[in-house]
Amino acid sequence: MDKFVVSVADASHKQYANDIVELIADSAAKRGTGIARRSPEYIETKINDGKAIIAFTKSGKLAGFCYIETWGGGKYLANSGLVVHPDFRNHGLAAAIKTRAFKLSRDKYPEAKLFGLTTSMAVMKINSDLGYRPVAFSELTDDTEFWKGCSSCVNYDILTRKDHKMCLCTGMLYDPEEKKRQWKNRSKRVQEKILKWKQKVQIK
Repeated sequence: MDKFVVSVADASHKQYANDIVELIADSAAKRGTGIARRSPEYIETKINDGKAIIAFTKSGKLAGFCYIETWGGGKYLANSGLVVHPDFRNHGLAAAIKTRAFKLSRDKYPEAKLFGLTTSMAVMKINSDLGYRPVAFSELTDDTEFWKGCSSCVNYDILTRKDHKMCLCTGMLYDPEEKKRQWKNRSKRVQEKILKWKQKVQIK
């Protein structure tokens, strides 16, 4: 990732808010999805709150962006607005931005469940590598404000006909409590294997 600089956005990056809005809108239009359009002021708020990741080329050109959105009183969290400028795709930048956003999310909201909806196989792969798993929509937030955001999508009629239980998107979830249990069980199994091995070879 030596071609790019990926970092938490700060006040010095507010000047790029308009460019980010247009980049997200253009990307959504080309993919044929109906992501709700965000205002420059909304993007600026995310930047001011330290809830955004921004990427530049080494020469200073805007290359990508992503921000944190919380739902259900902070119990659920999504990394939204992930976008990479068309000129800089296929360089692993999306994964780098998402990974940095994931770390920022875990640092700021360590107890929150991270989730996402996507039709992109590339994003599914990134999420899977970060520890997300595919889940039914019932495991995602029930915050009505989140689901209102789907209303501008071209597939919204499918979601409503299916009573918000499924759509063309795949729901993915990272549950920190689930991960803790998995590590605890894994550690226990490893300790049991070591104990059996010691008993077998008679090492004390």
